[in-house]
Amino acid sequence: MMNKVISRGCGILLGTLLISSLAYAQGNGADCKDLPSYSQLKTQLTNARNAANGGFNLNMWATVVNRDGVVCAVVFTGPDRADQWPGSRVISAQKANTANSFSLPKTATNPGFPNGLALSTANLYSAVQPGGTLFGLQESNPVDTSVAYGGNSKNNGQSNDPMVGGKIGGVNVFGGGLALYAKDDHGNVTLVGGVGVSGDSSCADHNIAWRLRHALNLDFVPAGVSGDPQRPDNIVYDIATQALQMNGLSASGWGHPACSAAATAISAALPPTQ
Repeated sequence: MMNKVISRGCGILLGTLLISSLAYAQGNGADCKDLPSYSQLKTQLTNARNAANGGFNLNMWATVVNRDGVVCAVVFTGPDRADQWPGSRVISAQKANTANSFSLPKTATNPGFPNGLALSTANLYSAVQPGGTLFGLQESNPVDTSVAYGGNSKNNGQSNDPMVGGKIGGVNVFGGGLALYAKDDHGNVTLVGGVGVSGDSSCADHNIAWRLRHALNLDFVPAGVSGDPQRPDNIVYDIATQALQMNGLSASGWGHPACSAAATAISAALPPTQ
């Protein structure tokens, strides 16, 4: 009798778990329907990483989040999860969350920025320094450590990465994070989420993220602060060196430190947004 009760209880529990898992999978699929699949993200990240990017030629992580900050996919380019900096997995997710969180859609209901406003993580570097207009931003919206470090590490960077389906949070303020803007058949532009790339120098991360977004056809960026209308949320190199200061001051307030002459030159020739 006891065995029957246990079996019946296990059957009910298993059924409940299956129903819950199915509901979660369907919901997560709906949340991520406008974003690249795991295989699309991995393929295009690998292609972008293999191009000259002015960095150290390292393997990379990339994460995509939807407009609500829910992680939709996490990938890496190396043969194994240990073949790129392990810490860059969560950093890539932070960057995706940041670009999504501090970018705006194109909408007439926003009187300040009716054409939208895309801020890359590279654009935030100078603004968050002491005395900057956004000082302290990097301390807001902390990473959810249960999402970042939960689950089985063997699944990191796989289609079932433990971060997928969770809200990662986090704010990162150097190059590698970009907002994702899609365009439908009627010409309507929609902000659908963000992508973050990490694993090399911050400048190379930006260049790789830019090429990745372009390849995914999610770079219909309406407006930004870079001063380049063809690349509205591009990295800005306008920090002038000052005595006794490590990085000096940005003329625009949106500047990022230069990592290498090669990375700087590459950024100026990145594909224009669409």
